[in-house]
Amino acid sequence: MAHRKLEFTMPVPARVVFDAFHYHQWRVHWDSLVSQTRVTDGSPCPSVGAVSENTGGGLLRTLSMTTRFVTYDPPRLAAATMVGTSFPFSRWAASMRHVDLGDERSLLIYTYAFAVAPTALAWLLEPVVDRVFLEATEKRFKRLQTFLETKGQDVQVWQECRRGQ
Repeated sequence: MAHRKLEFTMPVPARVVFDAFHYHQWRVHWDSLVSQTRVTDGSPCPSVGAVSENTGGGLLRTLSMTTRFVTYDPPRLAAATMVGTSFPFSRWAASMRHVDLGDERSLLIYTYAFAVAPTALAWLLEPVVDRVFLEATEKRFKRLQTFLETKGQDVQVWQECRRGQ
């Protein structure tokens, strides 16, 4: 089973990063790992128990995964697990923890684990899948950093407007 913990310093507070990732209206602007994502009940963002459908982006466009959120605690923590299977994954789970660092910055801690199928070929497939997923994940969160450097203020204004409603 592959398992990694990655850390990314973000140029905005945790609450901004959390919403930029989980509200699909923002995610569509930066996420290179998925070309399309939606919560199956039509909600604008997940919640505990929510199921989301995700279609891969870029070279991983053929990868499609359905996930269920097991934790959703804005702006600190979200975690999801795969529903069913999605080649090459037989199991997949990930969490995102957000920690404010001060000076309007935060740390995004992304942890994932997965197993590949078929099990008989896992010894061969898992290192390759892990390398591809790692590179795609690093690219994804670097794009989020860049998006937040230029559009983080827009997300904050949007958050303020939502609070005022």
